[in-house]
Amino acid sequence: MSRLALVSHLGRQFARFAAAEQGNIAVIFAIALVPVLSFVGAAIDYSRAAQARASMQSALDSTALMLSRDLSAGTITTSQIGTKAQTYFNALFTNTNTLPSVSVGATYNASTSIGSTIQLTGTGTYTTSFMKIAGFPTLGIDTSSTSAWGLTRMRVALVLDNTGSMADDGKMAAMQTAAKNLVDQLSALAKTTGDVYISIVPFAKDVNVGASNYNKYWVDFSDWDAANGSWSCTSGNNWNCNNWKWTPANRNTWTGCVTDRDQDYDTKNTAPTSGNVGTLFPAEQYSYCSTSSSAYLQPIMPLSYDWSALKTRIDAMKPTGNTNQGIGLAWGWMTLSAGDPMNAPAKDTNYTYKDAIVLLSDGLNTQNRWYSNASQIDARQKKLCDNAKAQPNNITIYTVQVNTGSDPTSSVLQYCASSADKFYLVTSASQTVSVFKDIGTSLSKLRVAR
Repeated sequence: MSRLALVSHLGRQFARFAAAEQGNIAVIFAIALVPVLSFVGAAIDYSRAAQARASMQSALDSTALMLSRDLSAGTITTSQIGTKAQTYFNALFTNTNTLPSVSVGATYNASTSIGSTIQLTGTGTYTTSFMKIAGFPTLGIDTSSTSAWGLTRMRVALVLDNTGSMADDGKMAAMQTAAKNLVDQLSALAKTTGDVYISIVPFAKDVNVGASNYNKYWVDFSDWDAANGSWSCTSGNNWNCNNWKWTPANRNTWTGCVTDRDQDYDTKNTAPTSGNVGTLFPAEQYSYCSTSSSAYLQPIMPLSYDWSALKTRIDAMKPTGNTNQGIGLAWGWMTLSAGDPMNAPAKDTNYTYKDAIVLLSDGLNTQNRWYSNASQIDARQKKLCDNAKAQPNNITIYTVQVNTGSDPTSSVLQYCASSADKFYLVTSASQTVSVFKDIGTSLSKLRVAR
């Protein structure tokens, strides 16, 4: 039975009692009327108040989540939390007939046992319709909501195309601006040291791991030694030599580039082992790795939170060489991994970690260690992407194709993206900045815990 029907039924019964003339029924009815009406009215008022509180709670929960995402993404500052909280709540709260005015308070704490928190409180006053008869003209309605984030930490590898074609149509400059903006956007999410790490992996046909690593066990110099060095005559003379001797070049003259690992280690993230040459990284004297080259391929920068140094490395990039997306992706994955060669910082067991790779390339694959055929290179890259996405730590891969010419849409970049919405096709270099901003917004959502 509805409330209106109940009230109508009781009213008819009261009318019958009031009309009765036998005994003292009319007197009893008059005495009982006030508490009975108060009881019925209280039920109606409490029901309306409960509905208003439920609506307030829903709006407050949504407001708390929106604020935490805004603060994580850096779109608001801590000083704006209170004003923004009231604005969001007013837009979301629909039960304004019952509660025409609700005051929202916000308390922000950057570091608690559950991460960073925003606690919201909502306070409103409901004006009663029936309980005022019993001396209760209003009911206070209060509720609260807490949003926590920051127990999720983020590590992002920026794998950036440094090939020769990036010199065209303003692509290199646009990528550098976009990448530096993304560093700024992600660094704003870090509230404490270790919240966000970023690595930079410039790639062409090879990657540069740094010439200072010439004495590391994980570099394989077998092919390099055979290709670099000199013959000398140990008996006779150079015109009529009886005995020639091959002397390998001093490895400290290596310029820092490595090419793809042996198959199938080229598609895996297997840690290098000194007793297994296939797991090592073959040194190559790639001409574009020489510092004397006008288009020097910049060395990889391991995970860092030195935002200024990261942006300096991005600024130093030059367009050079052929395209091998696979080696860039493989080393992007390597920078997210503990141990040699990139030695990612240990992960704190008190936190959840989200790893991501952002791969940008402006064209199709053209050359790797074995092939100069795009379809064969793509096949290796697809295996690599399958392995990366299958990892327990669930690496999220974003791919960007900067296609300002007439190249077909890259099927391998589409395939490597973690989902369809994480592949971006850029047809004008200027779009790169907005695409990276979208990626930054997507990444920022990974930082919201609940």
